Amino acid sequence: MSLIKLSKVFLAVSTVAMIASIVLFFVPGPMLSMEFTGGTLMNIVPPAGTTKADIQSAMESFRTVDDKSLGYFTLSMTREGDLLIRSRTLTNEEHLALLAHLEQQAGGTIEEKQFTTIGPTVGETLKRRSVYALIFASIGIVLYIAFAFYRVPRKLSPWRFGVFAVVAMLHDILITSGIFIILSRLTNFEFDMLFITALLTVLGYSVNDTIIIFDRIRENVAFADKHEDFALTAERSLRETIVRTLNTSVTTLIMLFCLFFLGSESVRWFILALIVGIGLGNYSSYFVATPLLVFLRKKE
Repeated sequence: MSLIKLSKVFLAVSTVAMIASIVLFFVPGPMLSMEFTGGTLMNIVPPAGTTKADIQSAMESFRTVDDKSLGYFTLSMTREGDLLIRSRTLTNEEHLALLAHLEQQAGGTIEEKQFTTIGPTVGETLKRRSVYALIFASIGIVLYIAFAFYRVPRKLSPWRFGVFAVVAMLHDILITSGIFIILSRLTNFEFDMLFITALLTVLGYSVNDTIIIFDRIRENVAFADKHEDFALTAERSLRETIVRTLNTSVTTLIMLFCLFFLGSESVRWFILALIVGIGLGNYSSYFVATPLLVFLRKKE
């Protein structure tokens, strides 16, 4: 079956998935890490026999010297059995008082592995710069592809190649983010700077795959019969590059799966984001970017 004809179905599915991902950004919305919201993170090891529910109850009963409660906080457990406490920004006095209170309630010594505080101003700056990084990367890719394809034959607009490459990238970024918004509500995952790094990595991988296909289309258009349908040229280009793409993707995914199952806990979500994004990047290069190029050409 023709890949171009098959892509009509996949385009419809992709459109629905992108719309659903955009909706998820607002309802229920992503769980942002402390890097973006500001606050305090504590990584503690409770005494033997102390459960997560015990620490939860102890934190709810905590009061400062001026009788203030801790307010909103989250409590999650890592695979190693440590507890991660995220709360509003705590002063040094509140931090020491909270540790003493938890030890008193737990009836033993609590080992604190990490204590980090980030102010709200720093969090807003990181959030804004993350958005800027994604926008500037997209603009730079459009300009680069337009320049690289400025001699494309048959009156094909080089800007169109750049725009559709970015559409494919947005497809990958939106759906990857939508998947992780769901995960953030079901697990202890939070959107942090490492996840933004993963998205930028996916951008580069996705556009690399798309450019390889577009470059083969450009070569085939230059040497094809002038009466040949552009859809046939694009179809031939897809089939000529599919083996190379699969070989590159499979070898990359083998390495990523090894890191996911055998690597450190601290980078596991980062690796999972790369696995999802690279899979979507391969998909969008064949069933989003190239079909859009063909369909717009047919309308003209």
